[in-house]
Amino acid sequence: MSPPPPSSRWPAPYKAAISFTMDNLGEAQDVLNGKWPHPIGTHPAVTNQLPRMLSLLEKHNIKATYFAESWSLSAYPDAIKSLQDAGHEVAWHGYQHEVWKNLSPEAEQENFDKSWEEARKAGIKYEGFRPPGGSINDGTWGLLQEHGVRYVSPLGELGIGKEGVVVLPFEWRGVDAFWYMDKFRGIREDHGEREELENPEEDLKGWLTSKMEEIRQTGGYLSVLFHPFLQTDEKKFAMLEEVLGRIAAEKDVWVAPCKEVAEWVRGHPGSFEGGR
Repeated sequence: MSPPPPSSRWPAPYKAAISFTMDNLGEAQDVLNGKWPHPIGTHPAVTNQLPRMLSLLEKHNIKATYFAESWSLSAYPDAIKSLQDAGHEVAWHGYQHEVWKNLSPEAEQENFDKSWEEARKAGIKYEGFRPPGGSINDGTWGLLQEHGVRYVSPLGELGIGKEGVVVLPFEWRGVDAFWYMDKFRGIREDHGEREELENPEEDLKGWLTSKMEEIRQTGGYLSVLFHPFLQTDEKKFAMLEEVLGRIAAEKDVWVAPCKEVAEWVRGHPGSFEGGR
């Protein structure tokens, strides 16, 4: 039997699906790398930018997924509560944003153990994982299944992956850092973009507009990723609000947290073959 047409893969009446996501909660990675000279729990990305982002999400009635480092759960309990009270999902982004593909099997196991202990103390049950750096290792699948993680969000392809774990991929062009950060110049060049961008906000908007039309036509999925620590001026906040307004206006596109999309994909395996 041939698979159903793409337009019927998602809950009626939707033709495609989008998740708005955020990564990196506070100074977890900076502390790991010895680059945080300030008191713990004072990162402006959490104290200043995140509240503004949550207000914009509420304005546009969008529920998001925040992939947060487990180290940060005890450093920012009020931020975690604000996310949960607003109906957003808190998912896992490693213990302190360790580049996942570089971890040994022993280091992966330790990362799971430390992270699950922090989540237990915070009263959080993880359903999803986005590996820092975008890639996972062969042994990660079994650990995800063992710990009850139901989906993973790496660079990859949409579908049901190993151990029955759903794959909800992101792609670099859908990440604000791809357009905004100098350290992504090499990745931009690899993707055929200019290393130096004159107006990165407009470039990001142009790509997202084109991609949203593409997924409507193909029945696809898009994970949009904005980092609170990069929303540093009014131009970027204006760009963010424009993106959220555009997403909210797509009445035939399902906008949902990753865990809801993953649940749908898992329940309709015939429409979502593959996944890696």
